Amino acid sequence: MLAVSGGRLVLMSTSFGKRGHFFEAWQDGSGEWERIEIPATRCARIAPGFLEEECRLMGNWWFRQEYLSEFVATTDRVFSYDLVMGALSDDVIPLFSAGGPVDAAGIDAGVEPFVPPA
Repeated sequence: MLAVSGGRLVLMSTSFGKRGHFFEAWQDGSGEWERIEIPATRCARIAPGFLEEECRLMGNWWFRQEYLSEFVATTDRVFSYDLVMGALSDDVIPLFSAGGPVDAAGIDAGVEPFVPPA
C-alpha cells in the first residue's frame, strides 16, 4: 500500500480508447504524474517494415493505439468523448443526490444546495 510505504506507482500500458484510469491519469494535465511517451516509430530496434505489416494486419485503429501511443475513440460510441465532456458542467444543480437536504415534510429533496463557484 503506497500510503504506508511511501512507495511510488508506475503505470505502463498501451492506450485503449478514451476511457479508464490510464486515460484519465494521462490526460488530466496535472503535475502529479510524469508522462513518458515513446511510440514504436521512435524505437530503432523495430523495423519500419514490421510496423507497416502490423498496421496492415490489425488495421489503423488498433495500430495507432498499440504502436503509436494514441488514445483513439472507440468505434462503437454514440457520442464522442469531447461532446460528452463538453456537456458536463459543475454549474448545474444535480437533480438527485444521496444525503441531500430535506424539505419541510422531512423528505429528502434530492439536491445539494447551490454554492456559487469561487
